[in-house]
Amino acid sequence: MRTALATAAASVLAGPAGAGPAAPAPTLEYAFTVTAEVAPAIEQGTVDGGRKRFIAITGGKVEGPMMSGSVLPGGGDWQVIEANGVTRVEARYFLRTVNGTVVEVTNPGVRVASPEVIERLSRGEVVDPSLYYFRTTPNFKVADGPYDWLRRHAFVARGVRQPDKVLIDFYVVK
Repeated sequence: MRTALATAAASVLAGPAGAGPAAPAPTLEYAFTVTAEVAPAIEQGTVDGGRKRFIAITGGKVEGPMMSGSVLPGGGDWQVIEANGVTRVEARYFLRTVNGTVVEVTNPGVRVASPEVIERLSRGEVVDPSLYYFRTTPNFKVADGPYDWLRRHAFVARGVRQPDKVLIDFYVVK
């Protein structure tokens, strides 16, 4: 009896070996899409082993079930394109909701593609989004009020690059 109890206790303390996650997997709920209009890229050249670029955000719109408004001009996307096909991105910009609330967005992420697709995107060509992986983990700064829920949740987003804009679908992690 004592051996059975000791074995059961050890099993509980060790946790399930390879049995899977400790809790149900989170789900995603679509929140809104940002359509960020962008200027042509400014190429800095190779710095610290990566091709550095800056893309200014000139405006745009926000549409979706959880938020609507506009993208304010003046933000940008800082990129480093690595030789291994990974592009590290960090976009920073502001949104203005329909009620006038200003939301600061910091949106780091990665885009992964073949060298050919990277060059096509860099030239501003239309590229099928299934040919590259473009995901971000946005966070928001906003005053208390109707949009403070943005600070109280985790988000993931998927980007689609078009010649003169970037579409970013934002999802709340539930």
